Amino acid sequence: MKNIIIRTLTLISILSLSSCATNQDKKKEDKKKPNILFIFTDDQRADALGASGNPYISTPNIDKLGEGGTRFENAYVMGGNHGAVCAASRAMLMSGKSLFHVYDKLKGVKTMPEYFGEFGYESFGTGKWHNEPSSFVRSFDKGKNIMTMGMADHYNAPVRDLTSDGSLTKPVKKGFSTDLIADATLEYLNNYAKGKTEKPFFCYVAFNAPHDPRSPREDYIGMYKEDAIPIPGNFKGWHPFKFDNMNIRDETLGPWPRTPKLISQSLADYYALISHMDDRIGDIIKTLKAQNLYDNTIIVFASDNGLAIGSHGLLGKQNLYEHSVKVPLIISGPGIDKNQKKNALVYLYDLFPTLADLCQLPLPINIDGENLEPLLKGKNIETRKSLYTAYRNTVRAVRTEDWKLITYPNQNYQQLFNLEKDPLELNNLAENIENKTKVEELSNLMANWYQSSDDTANMSPKKILPMEYDYKKLKQRPDDKQPKYTLDKYFKGVDLSKIKKTKH
Repeated sequence: MKNIIIRTLTLISILSLSSCATNQDKKKEDKKKPNILFIFTDDQRADALGASGNPYISTPNIDKLGEGGTRFENAYVMGGNHGAVCAASRAMLMSGKSLFHVYDKLKGVKTMPEYFGEFGYESFGTGKWHNEPSSFVRSFDKGKNIMTMGMADHYNAPVRDLTSDGSLTKPVKKGFSTDLIADATLEYLNNYAKGKTEKPFFCYVAFNAPHDPRSPREDYIGMYKEDAIPIPGNFKGWHPFKFDNMNIRDETLGPWPRTPKLISQSLADYYALISHMDDRIGDIIKTLKAQNLYDNTIIVFASDNGLAIGSHGLLGKQNLYEHSVKVPLIISGPGIDKNQKKNALVYLYDLFPTLADLCQLPLPINIDGENLEPLLKGKNIETRKSLYTAYRNTVRAVRTEDWKLITYPNQNYQQLFNLEKDPLELNNLAENIENKTKVEELSNLMANWYQSSDDTANMSPKKILPMEYDYKKLKQRPDDKQPKYTLDKYFKGVDLSKIKKTKH
């Protein structure tokens, strides 16, 4: 009897130790899951980085992310359903869905941080959230200095905090947007390290820069000499034809015709906003390292869309030229190839399944994004052969590795560019008889994309609209988010008594 009791106690002890070991293994397994630091900028062209080969801008901290990870040279936003392209872009990013499956609303749609939370991640968000405040509350556990709007005066950014009861405080103007967002991130990371939580984090940092107003912090003004910055190679004084509202808000940030001086000034301020942001990103990386979080953190750097700033006579993003739909994208962290460049055709909404796989989570279902995880680990996989982009119901484009076709259905007009030979999209080859077969090939490809993406635009309208317009009749009109710096510099001679209120 005594031997039976001893054997029973021994068995219980073994089972207990086994259970304890299993729990410890599970905790170790959880700890192995990497953290996510997602840095998202606003209106940053893909070429507005030192890492992209731009010698006129200083972005050493972002460039180092590229050296320590993989940079995608052909990353795109699919487009937008209205002038605030960033709203649709962010909805696609957060949902993993394409434009025609989410547009710009996230109501009832599971978001990326929400999904990560289901698998034990703690989520924190700061900065711009342009997809309904209620979806932010649903998506994040913690949040500070949140901008639930499309844009703001950088000097007086109205920000809100997420309270412990799951509500957002009223907006309060606290200071310069870039610093508010960076400081909230630093505070979160330091508190996270002090808390010694076993949960990995999903930290979403959405800077409002370099979105206009083009008003750098005072000590960054003049960082770039205006006469030292060349204008884009595809600069024009005005866009050569009308395809949509040529007087949309983004286009009113400078007078017509655009001048080299205006564009150099704009780029100088634009670059200064980016360099300020780069400095603060450096502070965030230093904090990760100081708190021993860096080695187990996947860092994503991307932007919601590009911007024209003089290219093709445009200033904004409401078009489908490369400068407006192509975005920077860098991913670095544990297990990811270092100092690599990939030319695969990718969308921002591919990041949802990619990050899930990198973090050993089940791949999300009912999404459109493709998993890029194998590419980040040096594996050769087949990726998209083409991309489809759209702006409102007025422009559609499809591109392959070397070619791009843009269609303006309301004007019954097409542009064909050989991107390999003409990356600035200067020479329209659509009307050359020798390119008839290429136009037909890409038109068929566009039709296939139209069907598969559930596009609803009327591509064959009965009434064809004129392409001609008089740029001299366009009116420059500032909105109420422009500070004195930009009013004095970019709106000289404009009647400021008619400042337009905007929610954008």
